[in-house]
Amino acid sequence: MLRIGDWCVNPGAGEISRGGEIVRVEVRTMGVLVYLAEHAGEVVSIDDLLNEVWAGANVSPDSVYQAVASLRRMLGDDPKQPVYIATVPRLGYKMVAAVGPWVDKSTALPGGHGSWALWAGIVVLAAIAGGFLFYKSAGIPPPAKSVAVLPFLDLTDPMNHEAFADGMTEELIDKLSKIPGLRVPSATASFYFKNKKKTIAEIAKELGVAYVLDGSIRRSPGSIRVAARLVRAENGYVMWSESYDRPADDSYRLQDEIAGEVTKALRGSIE
Repeated sequence: MLRIGDWCVNPGAGEISRGGEIVRVEVRTMGVLVYLAEHAGEVVSIDDLLNEVWAGANVSPDSVYQAVASLRRMLGDDPKQPVYIATVPRLGYKMVAAVGPWVDKSTALPGGHGSWALWAGIVVLAAIAGGFLFYKSAGIPPPAKSVAVLPFLDLTDPMNHEAFADGMTEELIDKLSKIPGLRVPSATASFYFKNKKKTIAEIAKELGVAYVLDGSIRRSPGSIRVAARLVRAENGYVMWSESYDRPADDSYRLQDEIAGEVTKALRGSIE
């Protein structure tokens, strides 16, 4: 285990804790946290994170953006005044919190500061190789054709497109619910988990679904990007991901168009 700021991080168990509060962390998201901690004080590029945490997976940089956004929610970090993860424009991210081994009588490590680099490398392997274990849960499996749409994240600057992100979520729920045989929880159920410190696996278990669709909204001058990904809840694997860049001239038409394309892609992936 290691200490990051006020948090105790346990990669093998897939969780972070502070003052009796325990938060589950997805495997890839934990991999991002540990890799940033291993390079605390250094600027880590998006490519570095993709190569280390998503090695061999065909995903876009949006996977990194979503993982960092999730970490900030879990850690209670403000991207505008970060005390854990700072964004370095056009370069990447930097861990600005104090990082070190979590020292207590049962987990004290020999060798002092000199053994930190070796120990941190072992932690990275534990996070990626062993972290999948917490996804296994007992009980009746959810229907194979079932998907929950989580509220899309507003990653625009200065984060003033939340209404558009929520509309995108509702439009997707509406279109997916019209697919025969596909079980889709209502918007009320999905928005209940907005800003909650829960992992995809936990949300999927509570909603009784096999898949979770999440995404984000980003903006550049004159255009908007909507990124979406389909995650299989039982193991955390990304089954499908895509980004859509469109002119930001008609938000309602944009929501309908992208929701239609995502629905077609997800229907093929799930079936």
